[in-house]
Amino acid sequence: MKLGIVGLPNVGKSTLFNAITSTKNAAAANYPFCTIDPNTGIVPVPDARLDKLAEIWDTNKKTPAIVEFVDIAGLVKGASHGEGLGNKFLGNIRECDAIVHVVRCFDGGDIVHVEGSVDPLRDIETIDTELILSDLEMVSNRQARFAKAAKTGDKKALAAANLLSELEQHLSDGKNARSFDWDENDDEQMALRRELGLLTAKPVIYAANMSEDDLMDGMEQNAYYQKVKELAAAEGAQCIPICAKTEEDIADYTPEEKREFLAEMGIEATGLDNLIKASYTLLGLISFLTDGKKECRAWTIRRGTKAPQAAGKIHSDFERGFIRASVVSYDDLAACDFSMANVKAKGLQRTEGKDYVVKDGDIIEFLFNV
Repeated sequence: MKLGIVGLPNVGKSTLFNAITSTKNAAAANYPFCTIDPNTGIVPVPDARLDKLAEIWDTNKKTPAIVEFVDIAGLVKGASHGEGLGNKFLGNIRECDAIVHVVRCFDGGDIVHVEGSVDPLRDIETIDTELILSDLEMVSNRQARFAKAAKTGDKKALAAANLLSELEQHLSDGKNARSFDWDENDDEQMALRRELGLLTAKPVIYAANMSEDDLMDGMEQNAYYQKVKELAAAEGAQCIPICAKTEEDIADYTPEEKREFLAEMGIEATGLDNLIKASYTLLGLISFLTDGKKECRAWTIRRGTKAPQAAGKIHSDFERGFIRASVVSYDDLAACDFSMANVKAKGLQRTEGKDYVVKDGDIIEFLFNV
């Protein structure tokens, strides 16, 4: 999973990136375009279930699932036409699975805002407009090519040209590709959508970047955050309150120090934890687990994946020679005091076949023969 961090200059993108990746790779300064080339960082997915299994087994190796974050330079008005090296930056976004749109939701004259004032809805519209214009140019060019091919009697080209004509009008009306009426049961239409790689078709998480005072006083009192939250709800997007500065301050804390800090602040989880959780939900992802003395590991799959395909995440031979899967739910294991003897005594260890749909938190051992 690759998440692209986008937003206007000076909204806290690089500070957030440095915090969640526990690095100083991204330049963070009080002026626009301090980031030029994208920075990337691999982040382990926090999973208390994996931690517990590793503790039980005293495992030699613990391997969490990972997320790749990409810090993309700030976009400005005219980015779709090359302003601020916009074309280059837009290309970086196209390679990501989803977009984390950082929006400034705090006042303070010491941090320069590229527009001269704080207005999160205006900032979101600025970014959205540039992404829509970039998509519109691509769709228009492809529509013209398909329309030309359709003149030869190519029925598939005609269908694609008609679809892209509708999409072109949709984008021209200032609407993003996520809200277009796609037919998810049409394989050719879905293939075309994937091929286009539309920026505004990507799932979005709005990261409402607040001040440290907001964490102390209560995020719900931040009027900027409420506006972004309402917009996200209307779009069917995710909205995560976050303080990039605080995340940066605690990035080097030990797990115990982080727990103590969060408890003092009255916060249940870090912004990173919430961001990754929202990303999994948005992209329809879950994790299954494998355990043992040699290694305990979390594997990321799409919700709805069947057992053979899940096995294929480990090795292609596992899928090709799949026979059956031995499955225990993590919750069942926990309810049995993490005793496999108790699990077996209660009949909670199951044998599943090729049609079994893997569930989040399943602990699985695959049997295969090649």
